[in-house]
Amino acid sequence: MFRKLQRFYAETALVKLIAIGLVIGIIIALAIPSIVPAIAVFGKLFVNALKGVAPILVFVLVINALSQEAESSSVMKPIIALYMFATFCASLVAVAASFLFPTKLTLQVSESSISPPSDIVEVLQNVIMNVVDNPIHALTNANYIGILAWAVIIGLALKPSSARTHEVISDLAKAVTQVVQWVIRFAPFGIMGLVADSIATSGIETLLGYARLLAVLLGAFFTVALIMNPLLVFLKLHMNPYPLVLTTLKESGLYAFFTRSSAANIPVNMDLCKRLRLDPDFYSISIPLGATINMSGAAITIAVLSLATAYTMGISVDLPTALLLCLISTIGACGASGVAGGSLLLIPVACSSFGIDSDIAMQVVGIGFIIGVLQDSCETALNSSSDVLFTATAAFSKKTDLKPEDLIPEPEE
Repeated sequence: MFRKLQRFYAETALVKLIAIGLVIGIIIALAIPSIVPAIAVFGKLFVNALKGVAPILVFVLVINALSQEAESSSVMKPIIALYMFATFCASLVAVAASFLFPTKLTLQVSESSISPPSDIVEVLQNVIMNVVDNPIHALTNANYIGILAWAVIIGLALKPSSARTHEVISDLAKAVTQVVQWVIRFAPFGIMGLVADSIATSGIETLLGYARLLAVLLGAFFTVALIMNPLLVFLKLHMNPYPLVLTTLKESGLYAFFTRSSAANIPVNMDLCKRLRLDPDFYSISIPLGATINMSGAAITIAVLSLATAYTMGISVDLPTALLLCLISTIGACGASGVAGGSLLLIPVACSSFGIDSDIAMQVVGIGFIIGVLQDSCETALNSSSDVLFTATAAFSKKTDLKPEDLIPEPEE
C-alpha cells in the first residue's frame, strides 16, 4: 500500500498534488479541527525549508544569469533590450493593478516583524545600507537586497571568466535548482498544513482574500498578454500585432500552461520560430535566453504579492517607491528559478525594500503556493509565449518588406 502511494506521489503532476493538499487542508479545518495543530507542523516545515534555501537560490541564480556570456552582436541587442523593457513594463502593469485593487492578506504578524519606511528617502536609505552589507552577513540574515546587489556585482565581474568557470557556475545553479525542486515536492503537505491552520485560525474568509489576490494577478497577466505586449509589437512592426500574439499564446502559451516550465517549453518555442521562418542562428540563442531573463509573469507575481504584503502591514506606498519596486521586480525576475513556483522565492527581495522581514515574506510565499495551482500556470504561459513573440518581433523589425502574411506560421508537419 505504501509503495503504491509513493508511486502515485512520484508520478502525479505537482499541480494536482497541491490541489489535493488544498482540499484535504480545508476538510481537516472544517471537519476535524482537533488535529489542525498537528497538521499545521507540515506548513511550518515547508515555510522554514523555503526560508533556508531562498537566500542561496537568489544569490546563485542571479550570478549565473549575469555571468553567462550572451551574444553581443547588433542582432541580439534588440531582443535583449526588448526582453528587459517588456519585463519592466509588466511590473508597471502589476503595480497599477495593485493600486487599483489593493488586497490584504491574513498573516501572523508580530510587532518586531516590520519597521515601515516613512517615505522614499528612507526607502532609498534602507536599500543603500542593505546593498553595502557584508555578503556573508546578508546571506545568513536573509538580507535580500544585499544578496541581490552582491550577486549582480559578482555576476558581472565573472562575465569575462573562462568557459570552465561559467560551466562550474551553471552546474552550481542547476544543483541549487534541484534542491529547490526537492523542497517544492513537499509543497502538497505544506499547503495542506498552511490552509488548515489559516482556516482554523481566521475562518473560511481567508480563502476569499486569496481569491481576490488571484484575480488581481490574473488580470495583470491578461492585460500584459492582450494589451501591453501587442502594443510593444505594434510600435516595433507598425502593423496589426494580434495574429502573431494569438499564435504565440495558442501554440506556445497553451503548452507552457500545462508544463509550467519555460525551460521545458524551449523545444516547442524553437519549432514555432522555425515555422515562422526565422533565422535559426538568431532564435537558437534568443529562445533559451528568453527562458532565463524574459520573465514578465514573474515580475508581475513579485510586484503584486509584495504590494499585497505592504498593504497588509499598513505600509503606505508612494509613486517613487512603487517605481523602485518595479526595478527590483525586474532584476529579481531575471534570477527567477525555472522550477514551478520559482518566482515566489524572489518575493522577499522586494518585501525587504519595505522593511518587511523574512518571516512575513515567507508566509506570503506560502500563500503564493496555495494560489499557484492557477497562478503559476498562467505566469509560465505568459513568460514562454512572450519569448517567441519578442524573438519574432525583433527579427521581423529588420525586414524592409514585411507583410501581414509573414506573421502567420507554416502549418505543423
